[in-house]
Amino acid sequence: MGILGESRIRCHDRPVTEPHEPQTISYPAEARATSRYAHERMDPHVIVLFGATGDLARRKLLPGLAHLVVSDLAPEIRIVGTSLEDLDDAQFKEFARTAVEQFAHTELTAEQWDHFDDNLTYVPQSAGPDALAAAVRTAEQALGDDVRRLHYLSVPPKAALPVIDMLREADLVKRARVVMEKPFGTDLSSAIELNAKVHQTFAESQVFRIDHFLGKEAAQNILAFRFANGLFEPIWNRNFIDHVQIDIPETLGLDQRANFYESTGAYKDMVVTHLFQVLAFVAMEPPTALEPRAISEEKNKVFRSLMPIEPRDVVRGQFTGYTDLPGVSPDSDTETFIAMECRLDNWRWAGVPFYLRTGKELAEGKRIISIAFREAPRSMFPANSGVGSAGPDHLTFDLADESKVSLSFYGKRPGPGMRLQKLSMQFSTGETETAGDVLEAYERLILDAMRGDHTLFTTAEGIESLWDRSRALLDDPPPVKPYAPGTWGPNAIHQLVAPHAWRLPFEREWRAKK
Repeated sequence: MGILGESRIRCHDRPVTEPHEPQTISYPAEARATSRYAHERMDPHVIVLFGATGDLARRKLLPGLAHLVVSDLAPEIRIVGTSLEDLDDAQFKEFARTAVEQFAHTELTAEQWDHFDDNLTYVPQSAGPDALAAAVRTAEQALGDDVRRLHYLSVPPKAALPVIDMLREADLVKRARVVMEKPFGTDLSSAIELNAKVHQTFAESQVFRIDHFLGKEAAQNILAFRFANGLFEPIWNRNFIDHVQIDIPETLGLDQRANFYESTGAYKDMVVTHLFQVLAFVAMEPPTALEPRAISEEKNKVFRSLMPIEPRDVVRGQFTGYTDLPGVSPDSDTETFIAMECRLDNWRWAGVPFYLRTGKELAEGKRIISIAFREAPRSMFPANSGVGSAGPDHLTFDLADESKVSLSFYGKRPGPGMRLQKLSMQFSTGETETAGDVLEAYERLILDAMRGDHTLFTTAEGIESLWDRSRALLDDPPPVKPYAPGTWGPNAIHQLVAPHAWRLPFEREWRAKK
């Protein structure tokens, strides 16, 4: 898991903006990574990348695989790309080279590219299962003995089951694991049906339902903060925490995805597959061990304790202009925004509201988890002291690529009298000596799938529990409310969290690294 490195933590009481700049790191070909992966023996892998010419493959998967290969984090691999496009090996390699040049967060030398390039082959999906099987077995012969297969399904939901059928027909199920992209169904019945059909070919232990949010350093730092420190876990309950916010606004619109989004919406696209998964990390009980089965069971306990989502606790919104997009019905009721209150029915969190918000075309793109602590009695401080004027103390996790954590609290303002102000202690992975070891989310998750580590993936039981708790909302959703692009959503969101307030937009920004 990602853990906190040593860092000099400083108090700061002035807002400073900290822009994010992707790191550029070049690895010598003979370098050996110093992470935990470098000290584990992993079997060589043939990675079959379905949807190899799609947007996700271009932006994330091919650049990520290139980084894993040239940094020597991955075992020996061969990549067999397949998609609907009728390409040959040379054309696919050129596609991959362009993708790496445009989107990789590491620079490859000519020698490193040649090394990665040698791992790539391509089979058009139209060639059928026999051609795919032949390409995989050729790649396996080049790797020697004890070769495993990792099938990455970067395909639309409607194509997932035909791909699995193709893998069965090609006899590529043995010694294999399959990575599936969201959504995992659209309601309880479809999720049960999907899982049942997948299990006809693959055992649950072979299936990895990916949520890239949980691959981020900051999401895993929640576990480190809670369970590695005696300071936080004793106060991680209803006696000390007032409420929790998980806020994932996006500035992005829908571009060419409106047709897909019309049948999905923000709740199915983001809340079930991302925000609830993050909530589980925040709310779970201590696992018996830092191992996949124990952590998955504690996450599933959270999902089972989630109270049914009631329509009265939900605000759905739709940005103006959505119905003008191609593929969208003029009278569409699909939400492009959702904010909601949910609660957990267990002893640790009884009475503590969790507020979730996400949407498209919003004012800022952020990924924030905010833990609001109960306010202390203030009888000893005079009315004009300033205590309480800036809200409660907060522990804030930023799930951005350069993960950050901030703890805010009241302290005395220098000078005469007892005037208080909000201060903060902040940590950033960019301030550590091991900042260069940070893996992009997809890179980490691909490695974990090759290792057979389900810690950061979703189980069939977990996803079915979430759809079960969603039935009331899906059966009777509240009407969408309009909001202007570039805002924070419909005005009704403020009544939803009252008497609290949304943390975003921040009044103070992250401190700049000096």
